[in-house]
Amino acid sequence: MNRFFRGIAICWVALRHGLDELVLSGFSRPWIRALTRLLTFGRQLDAPRGQRLREALEELGPIFVKFGQVLSTRRDLMPPDIADELALLQDRVPPFDPEVAVATIERSFRKPLDEIFVSFDRTPVASASIAQVHFAVIRDREGQEREVAVKVLRPGMLAAIEKDLALMHMVAGWVSRLSADGKRLKPREVVSEFDNYLHDELDLVREAANAAQLRRNMAGLDLVLIPEVFWDWCHSDVMVMQRMQGVPISQIDTLRDTGVDVPRLARDGVTIFFTQVFRDGFFHADMHPGNIMVSTQPETFGRYISLDFGIVGSLTEVDKEYLAQNFTAFFRRDYKRVAELHVESGWVPADTRVNELEGAIRTVCEPYFDRPLKEISLGMVLLRLFQTSRRFNVEIQPQLVLLQKTLLNIEGLGRQLDPDLDLWSTAKPFLEQWMLEQLGPKRLWSELQAQGPHYAKMLPQLPRLLHGYLSQPQPTQSEPLRQLLAEQKRTNRLLQGLLYSGLGFVLGLIVVQLVIRIRVL
Repeated sequence: MNRFFRGIAICWVALRHGLDELVLSGFSRPWIRALTRLLTFGRQLDAPRGQRLREALEELGPIFVKFGQVLSTRRDLMPPDIADELALLQDRVPPFDPEVAVATIERSFRKPLDEIFVSFDRTPVASASIAQVHFAVIRDREGQEREVAVKVLRPGMLAAIEKDLALMHMVAGWVSRLSADGKRLKPREVVSEFDNYLHDELDLVREAANAAQLRRNMAGLDLVLIPEVFWDWCHSDVMVMQRMQGVPISQIDTLRDTGVDVPRLARDGVTIFFTQVFRDGFFHADMHPGNIMVSTQPETFGRYISLDFGIVGSLTEVDKEYLAQNFTAFFRRDYKRVAELHVESGWVPADTRVNELEGAIRTVCEPYFDRPLKEISLGMVLLRLFQTSRRFNVEIQPQLVLLQKTLLNIEGLGRQLDPDLDLWSTAKPFLEQWMLEQLGPKRLWSELQAQGPHYAKMLPQLPRLLHGYLSQPQPTQSEPLRQLLAEQKRTNRLLQGLLYSGLGFVLGLIVVQLVIRIRVL
């Protein structure tokens, strides 16, 4: 029943903000335009369409805000006025009452605010769909004052998300039962993955752990800065981390004015993404511009600054290997190998004809090679690949949904930084080097080093284990085997009896014949 009322509430918000008019006005047929005028009669829809869409998403809650954040990075897929408004969702979601944030902090640490922080700015500096951020100062364990950012979870988030997720699970069940593509698209599994990620994002201790892991992984790359986490000030509803100084990556003109090499920044972004995905199998999966800044400090000038680690993606070694081989074959235009990998991984039925799948992939991908990013759209490539996947019954991989979302974010970000970026030539050397490290002698040597202590511990035990194995008595036969052998013995005795009886009968006939002949003579 709650899902039913939530569905009605979503429809009401959409109608109140005129989203139906926004959709229908994009059609040119006269009868649709007439229907649009009829539906909008008597409603005040004076506000710009982009503003109406943004306000509707904000009112509908965090899941819809995140959807708008993803759309805001894809200016190639929507009109500029709508993209500009959706960009406000990246870090300008209306804040909640600062006194509520203070109450949450004091409840989490069971102390007054003055005993927790040296100073605390009650005016939020950023507000997102899940939490908002305040600047503060702490005194660390060494007694030094440190400037920090305090992230506080919005109140009532769990209940709001649960309603929308319940509705999504219900719709996914309908799709899986009623749609011919239900099995292939795996809507239930995809929604379950999304469910897990959203619930993880509501635990700020988990987000702090994600930040710490990414900080360790990226320590030697010198391309991106991850804030330090102060664990003594972290709670499931509160997270305290190092305050970062930088320019939002969306302010490209400001970056150029400060001397940042923007094309290099675009290339570094590709390197960071592929390093996190293929080297570490652990990547930042919410890379919209509101979560990324660029350092202008002299010692770290021009480096990325990553923020907001509530949503991260992870890949298994099997996923990493198949993806890397797919990307490498794709960059080499080896479409046959791409098709073979899809069959080997089970992403398409085993009876799929490789040559037909190869031809379909070539048709989709070949027109986009050797072009700068401004002339291609990864979104369109994915759309055409999706149409191809339907023909060949390609199964959607739920564990890769976050990766696909992040790829779209990366492309949107790269398009803003450097439209002339050649995404393929930038990524190809990295992947080829990674494949060499995975399959070459260096990987073999590193594996031997990693397993060396285990083998060294096991080696002295080998003679005793071998002697024990050779000295142990023969295993007892199982009951079915004993019965089978007994039956075989009975059969052998019966055959022997028949054979001996036959031989006796023949010998008897011979003796009778000899006796008769002797008497005749």
